[in-house]
Amino acid sequence: MAYEIDLSGRVALVTGASGGLGAQFAKTLAAAGAGVVLASRRMDKLKDLRAEIEAAGGDAHVVEMDVTDRYSIAAAVAHAETEMGSIDILVNNSGVSTTQRIQDVTEEDYDFIMNTNVRGAFFVAQEVGKRMLARAKGAAPGSFTGGRIINIASMAGLKVLPQIGVYCMSKAAVIQMTKAFAVEWGKFGINVNAICPGYIDTEINHHHWQTEQGQKLISMLPRKRVGQPQDLDALLMLLASDQSHFINGAVVSADDGFAV
Repeated sequence: MAYEIDLSGRVALVTGASGGLGAQFAKTLAAAGAGVVLASRRMDKLKDLRAEIEAAGGDAHVVEMDVTDRYSIAAAVAHAETEMGSIDILVNNSGVSTTQRIQDVTEEDYDFIMNTNVRGAFFVAQEVGKRMLARAKGAAPGSFTGGRIINIASMAGLKVLPQIGVYCMSKAAVIQMTKAFAVEWGKFGINVNAICPGYIDTEINHHHWQTEQGQKLISMLPRKRVGQPQDLDALLMLLASDQSHFINGAVVSADDGFAV
């Protein structure tokens, strides 16, 4: 039996879409027919990505969003729905990190990570989810009742790694957040799941894998390789689709076995 996932008529919001995994997620969803709203603080990068998606025949819109600012989140989501229609799929992808030993973490480092990865992710999901809930209860119009929220956590939320302890803590919180939303919103047809990627080669870290330290890390991985952004495409598509109606509160590792 063959499956084809068609997201035509759906609207997807992708946060942190200005590069890396976020950009890949946006292109994948657009290629499947979804109208994609690209959100980030880096508007120049978003406009370049929009042009790329449109050149490939997709539909994209850009909104400026600072996930550490609740007013920015609310304004961006409202603007997105005005331009594209109600949001059916959220890919909650914004994330940051710093690298240092626990004893060297400053208050500024801690707040920088937690405000984006935990607080920001929570209020983005809440803002979009409240609108999904209103549609599910018949209090707001929309072509699709229910929704799909996909939180991008990390295998670091499952396995503590040295020198990124606060990042690991933040992604563990995202995993628990995913389950909390799933418990409360599942009965309204809103499925909330998390993807935990492992080491992925993106433009942000590409140079690292060529260094001695990067090569040493690769040698410690189960299959001596890092992933590519497109390695997450199939999982993303499943969780965004109608076919995932029985998957709620799942935390799915896509890390080549690293966290086992």
